[in-house]
Order: sequence, then structure tokens, then C-alpha cells
Amino acid sequence: MRKKSVRDVEVEGKRVLMRVDFNVPLENGTVADDTRIRAVLPTLNYLRERGAKVVLMSHLGRPKGQRKPELSLAPVAQRLGELLGVSVAFVQDCIGPEVAAAVERLDPGEVLLLENTRFHPEEEKNCPTFARKLAAVADLYVNDAFGAAHRAHASTVGLTDYLSPCVAGFLIEKELEVLRRLLTLPERPFVVVLGGAKVSDKIGVVENLLNLADKILLGGGLAYTFLKAQGKCIGQSLLDEEHLEAVQEVMAKAQEKGVELLLPVDVMAAQVPEGTRIPQDPEPEGMPHQIVDAAHIPDHWQGLDIGPQTRQQFREAVQGAKTIFWNGPMGVFEWPTFAAGTNAVAKALADSGAKVVVGGGESVAALQQAGVADKMYHICTGGGASLEFLEGRTLPGVEALDNVRPAVAAGNWKMHKTSGEARAFVQVLAPQLTDLKEVEVVLCAPFTALTALAEAVQGTPLKVGAQDLFWQESGAYTGEISPSMLKDAGCTHVIIGHSERRGRFGSYEEFADWNLLEVFGDNDWTVNAKVKAALAAGLRPIVCVGEMLAERERGETDDLIRLQLRRALHGLDAEEAAEVIIAYEPVWAIGTGKVCDAEEANRVIGVIRRTLAELYDQGTAETMRILYGGSIKPENIAGLMAQPEIDGGLVGGASLDPESFRQIIRACE
Repeated sequence: MRKKSVRDVEVEGKRVLMRVDFNVPLENGTVADDTRIRAVLPTLNYLRERGAKVVLMSHLGRPKGQRKPELSLAPVAQRLGELLGVSVAFVQDCIGPEVAAAVERLDPGEVLLLENTRFHPEEEKNCPTFARKLAAVADLYVNDAFGAAHRAHASTVGLTDYLSPCVAGFLIEKELEVLRRLLTLPERPFVVVLGGAKVSDKIGVVENLLNLADKILLGGGLAYTFLKAQGKCIGQSLLDEEHLEAVQEVMAKAQEKGVELLLPVDVMAAQVPEGTRIPQDPEPEGMPHQIVDAAHIPDHWQGLDIGPQTRQQFREAVQGAKTIFWNGPMGVFEWPTFAAGTNAVAKALADSGAKVVVGGGESVAALQQAGVADKMYHICTGGGASLEFLEGRTLPGVEALDNVRPAVAAGNWKMHKTSGEARAFVQVLAPQLTDLKEVEVVLCAPFTALTALAEAVQGTPLKVGAQDLFWQESGAYTGEISPSMLKDAGCTHVIIGHSERRGRFGSYEEFADWNLLEVFGDNDWTVNAKVKAALAAGLRPIVCVGEMLAERERGETDDLIRLQLRRALHGLDAEEAAEVIIAYEPVWAIGTGKVCDAEEANRVIGVIRRTLAELYDQGTAETMRILYGGSIKPENIAGLMAQPEIDGGLVGGASLDPESFRQIIRACE
């Protein structure tokens, strides 16, 4: 789901508190690398040009709650002013009367940088009192610090409880867009290159990307734990014994999924003097080193880089790739003798012709050292944040921002669950959702269970929906249920035009060969009549649209969706339409073995939103919630919700189990 952007809010004359990541290297009191400062200039200039009073805050280094002059942001204010071509005010704290006075002096378009937030121990503890003091000087909050988005600190998460709106800057939007593509539909072949020292930092990423990658190349210190798990002799090389079993499981999964997992076949090893800190200390002079077989590293020797055979193997492995993700060096590249492997990989990626996405400060430094940084498709400004995102974890600093629209998780129980089973379901699920935020949860039950379900959900965040209705209030319509009857049963929502109720029979022969996707005979005009009846009764319709397999194969998807929408909403004004929830159901993906991936679902939902804008206006289109409704499970919901146009899910079988549905609901937050 798309988070609100700085584009979505009015900023003229407003005091905008903007979290940035100015955690940059300093040398002799000046900024040594201004990459992260330049990265936020688009957002900063956007705010200044529109007359905002911009207050910037950031951390720098790890002062551990103490004021350390060498970690002051004063040099950053000077460099930022040079880049902007204007004077940037600086204040020697981030809270208190001095800050309030400095903010008061700002004119529209002016910029103030606050002192290092981590000079206060309350920052990393996410202290509510400290967060409230940070928020006190502003009218709204913009987060453009992707490098700190994985930290639940006062300046990234806590202050969102005290400011509204809270929106994303352009940098965060760009980072999420690139990483979401890697998790949903990367251009193939997709190759992942991982290095660095810690297995614990990368094992979750490897496991998650096994579902997406065609090849995974492992180097650096983490490779030795994988080699050890294969029974190889690694000498005194880095070993994470705690994760040996997990590494073995990952290798087994890779083989099972047919993902090529490449490990070093040779390494540059050395006899490192005892007590040497790697890589903090300078490279020891005269230290013995040699190329050895990766499976037979001698005792008392330590692998510090990949060898020439591995460099060639990795170069060949990335040739022909369309997408590559790289995080972590191949060895101790800070020491000149052991930089060859990392440099070789950097150059191989630059020569590959692929879209190369790079995450991690060490990887960026390696690119600069190799002189190929300008040949990368995208360089992430946050290594830790990018890894956690690719691992499938949520980023607290992103999750704390406002959604463009509240999400919807609607469970369609179809012909399942009695009244007693419905009550039992609520008794299990409801206690786990007491802290639910920005998600509308609807349980759509069979008619016979509605009254019992409505009683069970009282005092909970759950709502009750029906699976169909008839558009007349009364009459000789045997077996039908009217809108007022649903209201009387406790319903607030109703599904209309579900794919399993639509019929498209042109002849008796077609009807005789019916299946559950076509038998009940709803069409665009009955859907329209039901929508109007539901709205008149105060029920919120969940209107389903979608194409059959043959229609998709004929390339009719977009035109058919537009037609279904126009007919379903015929005669409704913008205010009435805004009450409708749309659900895109790719009927061709139900029971066919075919899959609608997240990016295709997002594309079609984009067509739906553009059509709504044409029928009404852009504001109405942005307000309306549009769900995806094709075989949603806990395993695929995160990828779907990562798409900017998808506002939730209409969930079938997975909504019958409380734990599965809970996971889906939480992923919609």
C-alpha cells in the first residue's frame, strides 16, 4: 500500500519537521562524503520552493546518549548550505527553548538543522516524552531517512504519535519502489551477490530470496560458515557456529528450488598476527598470504578474500543477468592485498549490462574504490534497511507513516462455518487485534451465521459482511435476502458481483457445462442494482470485477475492467461512489494453476483507479479502496501490500483459519 507522500499534503507556510540521514563521514571537521546529503535535496528543494519552513533532524555516529563534539552536525550544516547555495541555520540541540526560538525565526523557504538526536539517550529508547518534545516545534512530519527506517527510534517512529500528517519524502519513495520490484517481479535472470562478515545479517535475506533469485553468489566472511556446513576445512576463517544448522537448511532449500548457490572455490588466505583487529587496524606488514583451495584452508590461516578462480566464476555467473542485487564485500577490501576480489566483482557487475541495485555502506565504498559507482542502476542509502526489507520484514520508520487510504482485509467464508463456528473464530481472532491500526477487517459469512457473528464481534474491531443480497426490499423472490434484512442481522458490508456468482452463458450448451465460476448468473446490471440498493440501506458494497481466462488471453482485460466499472457504478455520484470498495478478482487465476503476480495485480488496479478518476475525479479515485482478491495467503500478502495501488485483500480460504487471517490482517497495517 502506498504511504502518503510529501506530494499529498499542503506545506506552504507550515513548519515541516523532516528526518534525514546525515550520518556521513567527517574528516578534520569537514564532510568527507556528501552522498547522503545530496540524496535528500529533491525533497528539501520541493519543500523550500513551496514555502515550507524546514526543520531537519538526523543522527551522526554512535554517541550513545552523550554529547560528543566530534559527532556534531555543525559541519553538515555548512556543507548543506554550500549545496543549496543558501545559509543553513544550526542549533546546538534538538529539543528545548533554543530550538523553539530558532524555528520561530524561520521564514518560508528557510532551513534549520538540529543537533545530533543521539546526543540524547531517549532517542534510541523511543521515549514518548522525548518524541513529544521533538514534535512540538512542527505542523507536520516528513521522513526521508531510509538509512534509519529500520530503527524504531523517537525521531523515526515515536513522534508520529504527536504529529499529523506524517508522510514520506522522495528518497524513501524511490528506495521502496526499487526494492519492491526486486521482491515482486525482477527482470530475469535475477542474480543476488552477498558478502560481508555476518551470517546473522544475511541468512534471512538468502532464505527469502530463494523464492525469487535464479542464482545466489556468496563471498566475504559469511561464505566460510557455508563452506564449513559442507564439511570443508576453513582454518581460522570466520565461523558462525550458531547458524550452521540454518545454513544447512538454506542450502537444502536452494537445491530443492533449483536455485544455483555459488560459493568460493579458492581464497586468498593469510596468517593474521594475533590481536589484530580486522579491518580496523592497518594491514600488517609482511603478513604471510597465499591463494589456497577454499575446501582446504590450512590451520592457523584465515580466508580474507575470494581467489582468482572464484572471481572468474562469479564474473561468468552475472553475465546475461537482467537484475542483480549486491550487498557486502567479498573480503577485507580495506586492506590493499585483499581488495582484488571485491574490485573484480564490482567491475563484473558494472560490465554485466544488468540493472544493478547495491545496498550497504561497505558495498558503496567498494564501488567508489573500483571507480564504477556511476554505472549502477540504484545505490541504496541504507544497507541495514534494504536487507531487512528484502528479508520480508517491515520497516518501523515506514510503517509509522500515514497510509493514503485505510486498508481493508475482508474474509469471504463462502459456504463455510455455522453460527457456533463463527463465534469460536471471533473468540480466537479478536483478542489478537486489540491494537489494530488503519485496517478495516470484515468477516463475510453465510446468511445463517450473520446474526450470531454480529453478536460475537461487538466490542471488537471486526465488522460483519454478507456475501450477496437482492436489490428489492420485499416481494415474491423465493430464497433472496433484502438489504434491510442484512442490516437487521448486523451487517455493515456486502460482497456484490463475486466472480463465483457472475454468469456469462451465451447458450444452453454453455450453461450445461457450467462450473462454480459461472453458475449464479449475476451480470453488470444486476451488480449495479445491488450496489444502489446496498448504499440506500447504509451498507458498504465490496464490488468485484475481473476477467475470465479466455478474455485475458484475447487481451481484453483492461477494456473489460473499465466496462464492468462503468456499469457497476452507473448512476452513482462521486459521494456515493466513494462509499464503494472495489475488489479485483483475476478469475483466470482461480483453479487454473496460473498465478497473478503482485506487479500485474498492481497494474490492473492502477487501470481501475485511472478509470475511477475518469468517471469522477482524481480526489475520488484516490479516496476509494481497491483490493486484490485472487488466492491470497500469508506467504504472498506482503508482496501484494508492498504495491502502491493495492489497499488490502478479499481473502477466501486463508480467512477460514484465525491464525492465517491474523497474519494477513497484520500485513495490511
